[in-house]
Amino acid sequence: MLKISEGARLALDMLCEAGYEAYCVGGCVRDMLMEREINDFDITTSATPSEMLKVFENERVLETGLKHGTITLMHKGELVEITTYRIDGEYQDSRHPDNVVFTKKLELDLSRRDFTMNALVYNEKEGVKDYFGGIEDIKNKVIRAIGVPQKRFEEDALRILRAIRFSSTLGFEIEENTKKAMVKCAPLLHKIAGERIQVELEKLLLGKNVKNAILQCYEVLGELCPEILKMNGFDQHNKWHVYDILEHTAVAVESAPPIPHIRLAMLLHDTGKVHTFTMDENGVGHFYGHNEKSAQIARDFLNRYKYDNFTKDAVYGLIKVHDTHTDLDRVLVKKRLNRMGQKRFLDLIKIQRADNLAQNPSLVNMEHFDKLEEMANDIINESCFSLASLKVNGSDLMKIGIPAGREIGIILSTLLSEVIEEKVPNEREALLKRATEIKNES
Repeated sequence: MLKISEGARLALDMLCEAGYEAYCVGGCVRDMLMEREINDFDITTSATPSEMLKVFENERVLETGLKHGTITLMHKGELVEITTYRIDGEYQDSRHPDNVVFTKKLELDLSRRDFTMNALVYNEKEGVKDYFGGIEDIKNKVIRAIGVPQKRFEEDALRILRAIRFSSTLGFEIEENTKKAMVKCAPLLHKIAGERIQVELEKLLLGKNVKNAILQCYEVLGELCPEILKMNGFDQHNKWHVYDILEHTAVAVESAPPIPHIRLAMLLHDTGKVHTFTMDENGVGHFYGHNEKSAQIARDFLNRYKYDNFTKDAVYGLIKVHDTHTDLDRVLVKKRLNRMGQKRFLDLIKIQRADNLAQNPSLVNMEHFDKLEEMANDIINESCFSLASLKVNGSDLMKIGIPAGREIGIILSTLLSEVIEEKVPNEREALLKRATEIKNES
């Protein structure tokens, strides 16, 4: 017997006691079978919306989608979405049905769903019901569209990205006919709202098997960012690289920590290479200016898919400097921390580590990044690299006779530079003495 939540059990029991069919459905059943964590339970039932409202008249219910047969039961903080068996009408916008028709046949309801692994139903009395071979596909780690794949994706183009997301998060392969239909229908993604693309893309990028998902479905991702298509098979002609640009990108994404803006930066960090490639007289490939070009491509991409300002600033800024080398030098590291801020600099180390893990393993020095991160954290914890951590401020300088205004800012900046360069200790008396000297020198 599979373990279901208290709210889901209440919904099933009340519906069945009232004489209706009711089952847990979709991802929650799939995840129960796979022994994965379940975030929410969905219920499908033969009861119509009006019948559901009568069954749950003494419970807290939200009429969230009554027109399409959906209510939400609220039970002790849990939300359980319950939907009437239905048949969808035409999909004019490649996303939502124009209308729905309620049905009493469970199989007809399940036949409109996306993938076989998501068309399983379960209740404690009858166990799991499987009309489309979903259990076998889960066992074989296969993502297969129900019925005619092209029809499923024409109905709702977002299912194309959902397939890639499931491949990334579950480690499943996409069945060949399903994949062919995804590629054929990929242009329909342009009909989908940028915010919806963004949500699916983020989940996809955070998956543990994102490398294979990118390589398996680069043609679809190329519909979102055309440079991804051009990256496939692009030989870099450089001893530092053992992969083509697409393979390098896929390995780099998976090598990065699963943080949304970090993995997004890795997906886009080399998109400019396809526009900046040159080869010298020795047959060595170069990509001069690819950082800037990649950052421009990333900025357009992030705007197109409605990313928030933090993500846009972080991804753009990191890509722009992702090839900037930092020596193991405390003064240099303090200058970088001062200019970039500690979070951005530590993020830069993360993406450079991932970038190098996707290069020629016989040539890269991964120990450098471990030491650099350790040095940066030591400086953050112990040293001064910003005005906020300087032991004097503008008020202190005015007390020793330096007039308010532009001069104070100049002297504070000079003091900070000298502290960073370790010419003056970050101690109040030493700084005040040096401030007086700077004033007298001017």
